[in-house]
Amino acid sequence: MQLIVTSSSTTEWVLVEYNNIVQKAFTEGLNPYFQTRREISRSIRLELPDLFFKKKIEKIFFYGAGCSSNEKKKILSLSLVSQFHAPVQVESDLLGAARGLFKNDSGIACILDTGSNSCFYNGTQIVKNVRAAGYVLGDEGSSSILGKMFLSDVLKELAPERIMQIFYQKFHLTPDIIMESAYNRPLPTRFFAAVSYFLADYINDDYVIDLLTRNIRSFFSRCICQYDYKHYPVRFVGSVGSDYPQILRKVAHEFDFEIDDIEKTSMSGLIEFHAINQDKI
Repeated sequence: MQLIVTSSSTTEWVLVEYNNIVQKAFTEGLNPYFQTRREISRSIRLELPDLFFKKKIEKIFFYGAGCSSNEKKKILSLSLVSQFHAPVQVESDLLGAARGLFKNDSGIACILDTGSNSCFYNGTQIVKNVRAAGYVLGDEGSSSILGKMFLSDVLKELAPERIMQIFYQKFHLTPDIIMESAYNRPLPTRFFAAVSYFLADYINDDYVIDLLTRNIRSFFSRCICQYDYKHYPVRFVGSVGSDYPQILRKVAHEFDFEIDDIEKTSMSGLIEFHAINQDKI
């Protein structure tokens, strides 16, 4: 039995046996950039159903945000081994997206979720990556940047008055609380992303359409254009693409190409990938 895990703003856990899902669960996101080994272990133990600890797991495959360096991978690996006593392979969420979207084929894999990232994947490994740069210096197209854009407009009173009033009433926020959440409280990306989901109720509003389009267009111009995107399939995974596919495809048309596939998560593709490659990795 294998345990396949993907983690960004939330963590999806799937027990798989002979390519069949035995059990599935969701917990909070795990990120070694923002959490210590002890905090990660505590989250796993408290949030994951007991069944996951009772099954005999042969190997764990973990794909997560913040798992790009060996140092950060080690934090996750040690936490998982201590909880499950099984061999662990920790990889970046970007490799998880590429494997889930393309399996053993080549293409350009893109993540548009709480954060954003992209790569050219040759069917085996990532051979080119435009650095994501995080929510301060990058993450174009992501829900956290969308939330930042909206909050900036709210604080400067550039957003439509009607939308701002509803926003303040719904979230019980003030400008001071927004500033505090952005600069002094932990995990600001989750705050920004949560704010962005508010906009989904106003997807037909010209202001929201323009905000989304500018955010996604920035990802295309600053990231996708650095790949040979007209000669390889381009596929997306994450909440932004799956929630706003029409806008995503419209922006792709501006850049003169068609999007090959849009998925909410990479999990189903990863289950298939590991079934195909179970004797190779």
